[in-house]
Amino acid sequence: MAQGRFSLLLALEVAPVGGRPQIDAELRALIRLMSIENPLWGAPRIHGELLTLGFQVAQSSLAKYMVKRRGPSSREWRTFLRNHAPNIAAMDLFVVPTIGFQLLYALVIVRLDRRSLVWINVTANPTAEWVARQITEAFPRDEARRYLIRDRDRIYGSVVTRRLRALGIRDKPTPSASPWQNGYAERLIGSIRRECVDHVIVLGEAQLRRILRSYGRYYNDIRTHRHWIRMRRPRVQFN
Repeated sequence: MAQGRFSLLLALEVAPVGGRPQIDAELRALIRLMSIENPLWGAPRIHGELLTLGFQVAQSSLAKYMVKRRGPSSREWRTFLRNHAPNIAAMDLFVVPTIGFQLLYALVIVRLDRRSLVWINVTANPTAEWVARQITEAFPRDEARRYLIRDRDRIYGSVVTRRLRALGIRDKPTPSASPWQNGYAERLIGSIRRECVDHVIVLGEAQLRRILRSYGRYYNDIRTHRHWIRMRRPRVQFN
């Protein structure tokens, strides 16, 4: 009886498992090689190339053997930032609560090439008209950037886009849920929070404006990250 149970277990262990057969080792190596040497190719492109070479393999199967890449997949966006950094600025808003639980909104505009803060201002009632006015004051016509990166906040309405066109600036909104595409502004806001507003009690709009102006001068002229940028000191302007 025991011998019969042992034979049954042995038969179950060696029984073939259903599903697609495993891809040949040489084909797996070819798939990995193609994905490494062609980083912009996805599974559909590699699948098509293998079919032209006479290999019959399912797209879902070959996708398992492609080299996995870490980090954001948008190589084109990183290339755009690297190639046009001297002509790009980025802007973003962040919220600061006061001691009386009022919410104040600060707008920052940063240049990508020098990582310099070119404009910062505060308001209790942000509107598209207010943002458009800040852009006009931050960029005189002879110093306007060619591109301006922003997120898709509703405050950047038609008034803002018309003002950008009037200044000759091309609007570059980032996709939704992609804060890394506006990383320069996000990192600047993170620095302002960690090094400044998280350590003070804000009483009101005028006080916060004075604090942020003072931090802006420190950020552009004294902060240690300036020593790593081999460029002349930027022109600083705060209203």
